Amino acid sequence: MTRLSIKGFKVAGMAVAAALMATGPVVVQAQGRSPEYAAARAAGQIGEQQDGYLGVVGSQSQDIVKMVRDLNNKRRAVYTEGAAAAKSTVQEYATATACRLLADTKPGEKYQAPDGSWQTRGAAMPSRPAGCK
Repeated sequence: MTRLSIKGFKVAGMAVAAALMATGPVVVQAQGRSPEYAAARAAGQIGEQQDGYLGVVGSQSQDIVKMVRDLNNKRRAVYTEGAAAAKSTVQEYATATACRLLADTKPGEKYQAPDGSWQTRGAAMPSRPAGCK
């Protein structure tokens, strides 16, 4: 197992951030174009999780569950490609993306707190994974 120095970790983090700038917006923009996604998000039926994936808030219809599963599969594909380009793991890449996605939530939207509870975004920045800037 290779140990990463602090400098190596910073370099890897910068590579992940650069890859996110190149590919991350594609995922969110594609989701933003779906009226079903926008309606479910506005209604608090879905929200951003700490791991970079969408979550279903409470009990929802099978249509909502399927939409979230499909969108998460698309996110995973983008994360996998981005992680390979950034020479990081998919989990590291997804978590780095979560920092941005959680910060981009709007007041009134749902997000999952670190303790697993669903919260509604207020004016303050939502709780994000450790290491987010």
